[in-house]
Amino acid sequence: MAGQTKRQDEPHSMEARALWYEAPGLVSLRPVRRPQPERGGAVIRTLWSGLSRGTERLVFRGRIPASEYERMRAPMQEGDFPFPVKYGYCAVGMVEEGPPEWMGLTVFALHPHQTVFAAPLSALTEVPAHIPARRAILAANMETALNALWDSGAGPGDRIAIVGGGLIGLLVAFLAAGLPGADVSVVDIDETRAEAVKALGARFVPVGDASGAGIGDADVVFHASTTAAGLTTALALGGMESVIVELSWYGDQFVAAPLGGAFHSRRLKLVSSQVGQVAASRRPRWTYARRMAKAIELLADGRLDALITNEIAFEDAPEQLPTLLSAHAAGLATAVRY
Repeated sequence: MAGQTKRQDEPHSMEARALWYEAPGLVSLRPVRRPQPERGGAVIRTLWSGLSRGTERLVFRGRIPASEYERMRAPMQEGDFPFPVKYGYCAVGMVEEGPPEWMGLTVFALHPHQTVFAAPLSALTEVPAHIPARRAILAANMETALNALWDSGAGPGDRIAIVGGGLIGLLVAFLAAGLPGADVSVVDIDETRAEAVKALGARFVPVGDASGAGIGDADVVFHASTTAAGLTTALALGGMESVIVELSWYGDQFVAAPLGGAFHSRRLKLVSSQVGQVAASRRPRWTYARRMAKAIELLADGRLDALITNEIAFEDAPEQLPTLLSAHAAGLATAVRY
């Protein structure tokens, strides 16, 4: 196979290649000198990386607000917002240079899309043999979903609604459905996602039926649609003194929120959740490394493969990303094959 031949030949080359966002709507593959392992580090040959549609769409369009340039830096990003920038944080590969005990291990790293990269050992999380490398690209998204569940305080028996059945929303649904006795519903406009929702242990509710589907007065509501209409629906579904967890990030967009009506009389709690900090309820005990290891462990369920709906070759990324990162692109997660 052509792709396999390229991976075999590349270790003898002085160059690797990395994906860069060059300008609004423009992506390129730049050659970079093949990295060398530093003391306490390793060189990883990438097998797969994941395209983070929500965040990378904003990067691709140049929609990261200037006030967030530093906070939105990926751990191993190069360049500066808005452009040019080497961005991404869902890389899975095999250690090909480093300490003997690390050689040949499959690892996850918060690294941009690049064929070969170097990273400190502290930035690598081993992917257990029973978890396929392709599925492991979901680790960063699972970490976000896990943090959101912690932020929500959801527990056994709760009525839980998720508005927005994208990748993050479905991972939250997967985790919430594992709570004993929880009644979990996903509200979305795309009815083709109903089968995936059901497979994850939740029920699908078309957005037009949300008000009469028996999911109101929810104990916890997660909003992950990245739309003002979705936020309105999420607030409407909350019960008395319930928690609405806002998972959508809108970049530089202003979003109207209906905080009139019964918002105050129902004493709703609208809280943000963001993966950059471990949830406050776990922060005294959980490190970033412990949270990431747990996120990868949670990927052992084969049903999650259905959430990877698109696959492209790394070489084709400059041509494919404008479509995959368009406003109404179909599908959920995208796997980049190396």
